[in-house]
Amino acid sequence: MSAEKRLEELGITLPPPPQEMGVYKLLVQTGNLGYLSGHGPFLDDGSVMTGRLGEDLDIAAGQNVARQVGLNLLATRRNELGSLDRVGRLVKTLALVNCTSDFFDQPAVINGFSDLFAEVFGEEVGIGARSAMGTNSLPGNIPGEIEIFGEIKD
Repeated sequence: MSAEKRLEELGITLPPPPQEMGVYKLLVQTGNLGYLSGHGPFLDDGSVMTGRLGEDLDIAAGQNVARQVGLNLLATRRNELGSLDRVGRLVKTLALVNCTSDFFDQPAVINGFSDLFAEVFGEEVGIGARSAMGTNSLPGNIPGEIEIFGEIKD
């Protein structure tokens, strides 16, 4: 299955790829593995989604944030690799959710990301191991940050 064709079928347009905002690389490839640095929920106009789950945002809004982060990760992958068709199996996702201390639904929030990757790549390639953790703050008060690593095809 072509991920590029699947995006077209789903009517998904990727945002502009995010730019590095510090001393790090967006994607580091070693062998056939690609490690993507933590991405936040940047919008097409360059603005960023903000807020905390359990205070400013509910689960549905958090899932929308996680999906937007996923779109940004896809944009980086396409920009760095030339095509999403070079993306192999997702191996691991680490997700951080900016939330109050009494918010316990981080995995439900991150399903917004996981559902997107399953739609684009299929469950066999797009679903990998995952951790979804809560934190009391993230840079710029973003609601979520996700980093991933997975296989890269030649």
